[in-house]
Amino acid sequence: MSLLVTDALTVHAALADPTRLRIVALVRRMELSVGELADVLGQSQPRVSRHVKILGAAGIVCRHKEGAWVFLTLGDQARVAPVLAGIDAWGVSDTDADIARLADVRGQRATAANAWFEAHAPEWDRLRALHVAEAEVEAAIVAALGARPVGRLLDVGTGTGRMIELLGARAGAATGVDLSPAMLRLARGRLDAAGLANAEVRLADMDALPLPDGAVDTVVLHQVLHFAQAPAAVLAEGARVLAPGGRLLVADFAPHGREELRAAHAHARLGFADETVCEWLGAAGLSARVAARLGGGELTVTIWLGERAQQPLRVAA
Repeated sequence: MSLLVTDALTVHAALADPTRLRIVALVRRMELSVGELADVLGQSQPRVSRHVKILGAAGIVCRHKEGAWVFLTLGDQARVAPVLAGIDAWGVSDTDADIARLADVRGQRATAANAWFEAHAPEWDRLRALHVAEAEVEAAIVAALGARPVGRLLDVGTGTGRMIELLGARAGAATGVDLSPAMLRLARGRLDAAGLANAEVRLADMDALPLPDGAVDTVVLHQVLHFAQAPAAVLAEGARVLAPGGRLLVADFAPHGREELRAAHAHARLGFADETVCEWLGAAGLSARVAARLGGGELTVTIWLGERAQQPLRVAA
């Protein structure tokens, strides 16, 4: 029996169960944890995990571990597209009960996000009071990127997913990475509420991005670089995943003397000089410039933009 025939049998066997068809339909709508799936399906988590294992072995879903949680997305598009086309042709659809429970999951995520923001609002407000309004920073980021398509977007240190929310509608696809499972759960709630079906978030370190070379068109590091122990290496890693013509945008603080931010907010660096950031971007193979400088508070926010050439430079023989 050929490998292609064996592969087709594996996929069809994986779909030969009503629960697994429901799982595919649900994950098609939104990224879900195994626990959330169990709640929606009204089944035990171990039973759902067994179904997920079968779907994963067939390449229909992918599992992403975040601490004690496991989140599910659809598998590789080339493999999954014929499966979804078949499901649509067969007239398989979500049940009303599944859709209602899925709405409950969205509501629970939103409630958790609101509770977190309410608990942390005072400390965020104290930090934000030190610089210009975040709305001004966001407007400057949008202006720096200009009218060009964002393309495939990567938000490094995505936190609550705000940069994806801001730019995701202009992106062909958007991925956010962060080292905090708690923040990623908040980001999922935010992106669900924004209706950004082309967006996903992943547990990953900014020092080792889970993407191949040249995979994205726009990389954003918004108020992230000051947490890095080796910021030049972080920028080099961001540049690595940029396609020809791609852009890397950094929004962070100019040099300052607020030493208490090290202890209170875990800042590893107290801002960055223009020449330093531009040198790092240049060393990573990008042309660099200062796109905006936003004063008006005790801390100045600077936006730097690095761009990869459309085609690699050729050295004459």
